[in-house]
Amino acid sequence: MEPSDRELSLTFIGTATTLVRYGGLTLLTDPNFLHRGQRAYLGKGLVAKRLTEPALGVEDLPRLDGVVLSHLHGDHFDRVARRGLPHDVPLLTTPHARRRLAGRHGFTDVTGLDTWDSRTLVRDGVQVRVTAVPGRHAPGPWQRLLPPVMGSVWEFGPPGARAEFTVYVSGDTLNVPELREIPLRHPEVDLAVLHLGGTTLPGGLVVTMDGVQGADLLQVVDPVHAVPVHVDDYRLFRSPLSHFRGEVERRGLGEVVKYVARGQTAVFPAR
Repeated sequence: MEPSDRELSLTFIGTATTLVRYGGLTLLTDPNFLHRGQRAYLGKGLVAKRLTEPALGVEDLPRLDGVVLSHLHGDHFDRVARRGLPHDVPLLTTPHARRRLAGRHGFTDVTGLDTWDSRTLVRDGVQVRVTAVPGRHAPGPWQRLLPPVMGSVWEFGPPGARAEFTVYVSGDTLNVPELREIPLRHPEVDLAVLHLGGTTLPGGLVVTMDGVQGADLLQVVDPVHAVPVHVDDYRLFRSPLSHFRGEVERRGLGEVVKYVARGQTAVFPAR
């Protein structure tokens, strides 16, 4: 289904990789194009085998106006993306990831966003303002073992005018107190994209939201619509989508959530 000028479309590719289109703008999130059976490198000697096939290859992507990368982990930015993406595409990410991507990997237009910093992209009379928002990939001192992560809020609309459509992308975060500031600053979220899966490292350390935390954050952000991603692509994901689905149904939030299978596109109307 093709969106009109006042609709947003989201195509789910796999893991946390989506194509988002609004007006003439096309953005890609967390590019993970490894094939089933290949291993993502997560640092500190940790690897994870991919269990699914991405719905698109990096060579199948349309022209991109930007890539929003929540953090630099091998299941969010892999060696296939590193080789296959245009190295001049605007890339919005954390300062930690910017240093690696702009230095060692040769990307030429990388913005490292501190929390609440923004960058605006414009095409064909439509702009998107991308703002980095809080995220925390591990509890307490365990944060030092994992790369810094950001969520992001995207505000689409005509340049200089009030936003017509607002997207919140959680990134690989736990539901931590800092996230309560997001709805205070952005009270009108049209679509929340939630990274779930209950990712569990050896030893039992949980570093992404499970179904309960995801439902909790859904109630905090209170979006019009929500799409869960990052649930079944790697062996480290231990909280299946059914756990989240059960929680949102139990809380009476079932109509808010749209389940988008790999390769499918969902279209959402602007306010």
